[in-house]
Amino acid sequence: MTWLQFILEERAIWLAAWREHVLLVLVATVLALAVGLPLGIAAAYLPRVRGVVFAVVNAVQTVPSLALFGLLLPLPWLGGIGARTAIVALTLYALLPIVRNTATGILGIEPSVREAAAALGLTPWQRLRYVELPLATNVILAGVRVSVVLSVGTATIAAAIGAGGLGTLIFRGLRQNDNRLLVVGGALAALLALLVDVIFAAFERHAPRAAPRLVRVRRLAAAAGLVVLLLPVLWSYRVGAGPVTPVGRPVVVGSKDFTESVILAEVLAQALEARGVAVERRYELGGNLAHTSLLAGAVDVYPEYTGTAWTAILGQRPLTDPQRVYTEVRQTYAARFGLVVGPPLGFRNDFAILVRRQTAVEYGLRTISDAARAPLRWRAGFGQDFMSRADGYAGFCATYGFDFQSPREMDLALTYRALAAGELDIIAGNATDGLIAALDLVALEDDRHYFPPYQAVYVVRQAAWSEVPALAEVVSSLAGAISTTTMQRMNYAVDGEKRTPREVAADFWAAYRKNASASTGGCPLLGMLRSPVPNNKGTQLNITCNRSEQ
Repeated sequence: MTWLQFILEERAIWLAAWREHVLLVLVATVLALAVGLPLGIAAAYLPRVRGVVFAVVNAVQTVPSLALFGLLLPLPWLGGIGARTAIVALTLYALLPIVRNTATGILGIEPSVREAAAALGLTPWQRLRYVELPLATNVILAGVRVSVVLSVGTATIAAAIGAGGLGTLIFRGLRQNDNRLLVVGGALAALLALLVDVIFAAFERHAPRAAPRLVRVRRLAAAAGLVVLLLPVLWSYRVGAGPVTPVGRPVVVGSKDFTESVILAEVLAQALEARGVAVERRYELGGNLAHTSLLAGAVDVYPEYTGTAWTAILGQRPLTDPQRVYTEVRQTYAARFGLVVGPPLGFRNDFAILVRRQTAVEYGLRTISDAARAPLRWRAGFGQDFMSRADGYAGFCATYGFDFQSPREMDLALTYRALAAGELDIIAGNATDGLIAALDLVALEDDRHYFPPYQAVYVVRQAAWSEVPALAEVVSSLAGAISTTTMQRMNYAVDGEKRTPREVAADFWAAYRKNASASTGGCPLLGMLRSPVPNNKGTQLNITCNRSEQ
């Protein structure tokens, strides 16, 4: 597929991301102006207030953006997942240039000008309105210009909390090892920042001796920039328009920020929509946001893993018995959180220790113990989650006797890219990741059975479980429906073949509908899962049944 074909075929995605990004920055800038201008004026007139105001806006600017998003999440009214938290954070970040430049612009006016205004009988308010603010306009606009450009860049991080925007393309490209998404997301963010800079440059007042031609060129460039900025926004509504058929209370389906979680969420969402249930998608929530959002009522259901729930959320010591882990998690979740843990979906996504195939062949590696004995100075890299979990790095090294020298702690998606590029020799991935096949990696056998079982389940809020009968029916019907092989193939369809989770989930349900009427001995899913299913791009998405493998 050429770049042009990719851009045209994925236009609905990047147009929607562009629109979300523009709206986030626009709303945050308006709020920052409403707050920042009065603060800047107060700082200019009141020396005692000035120090406090500058200290506060400076302090806000020093907080890392991702940390600020995390701090705002649990706050009532201001927090939560989605655009609201992102707008609050962007507004706070935009304050510093606006406040400082407003105060600096007013303070920079010659005292003689103020004296002349006073001599003419102007009141303080009239001096501010008719003399000081007009004279400080250029400096204030320069601050606004800087704050908007900064907001365009910072807004890309907002995708981590489900606020959308161009950051969604960038995070998705990293996770799926798709350079096209990375380039498109990064290029559009850079283009948006450039357009905003050109537009604001035209609003600045020019020196009296400035050439009229230069002024006209700037204004024409600003007008063209505004058209280029708004056209994708308008186009996105046309491309994304569609019939709204679901009725009733929407079920908010969430997912974590990796491919498999998004696919499972989409499988559930499409099943609900097929039953006429309105669905709101809140995908790609970073860190522990999916669980905290479920507790806060911002999400109704999301896919989880029993091992993660047991060790990372409940803080228990790792267990190796899958049935015991599931039972304990289900009972504890109901008692402690009031959450319903659905039946296992039929596959496990345990931690997988990965090496390049070339390394495995060269050193004869089949198990993790083989790797621990290999005469190789391992360059290791692990995700933040693996490094901090009770069933992660520390126990892994103690069990197998590894003594890594300065292992790299980095984003999980980037560890795959670094391993494939030869920058790392060993990483900890997920057993069903599509990138394992896409990058020709080898998963080493956990021969000492260190890692606990991670059965995939849906976790549902009790209120949603009771209020939406279709939700309980769909979650229950998916018990044992997805085999490990099926999940690996669906992940590969997204990560390796660059198809969308929506397409892959649609194929899954197309297979279900096609085979539901077949003779299955009481299980309609069995017939569906026996045969390969053609997807809508002409390739084969082979789906098998977990039960037939056992």
